[in-house]
Amino acid sequence: MMFPLGFWDISFLLAVTAIILLITSELLSPYYGKTNTLLNKKRLKNTALATSSLFLITVVIRIAAIIIGT
Repeated sequence: MMFPLGFWDISFLLAVTAIILLITSELLSPYYGKTNTLLNKKRLKNTALATSSLFLITVVIRIAAIIIGT
């Protein structure tokens, strides 16, 4: 049985998720005024950075695959 998502799809999904999480974490920052949300801002920012790191790892893997020639 073949996995329905390819490497490109997972990379794209990580990129979109990272962008959404980073924008959300920045909009909830205290510099934009009072927001009455119950989200843990530190955890949201750490999750956004972890997702961004995973996306960058997929980019490095893709670049390495292009250089190696597979």
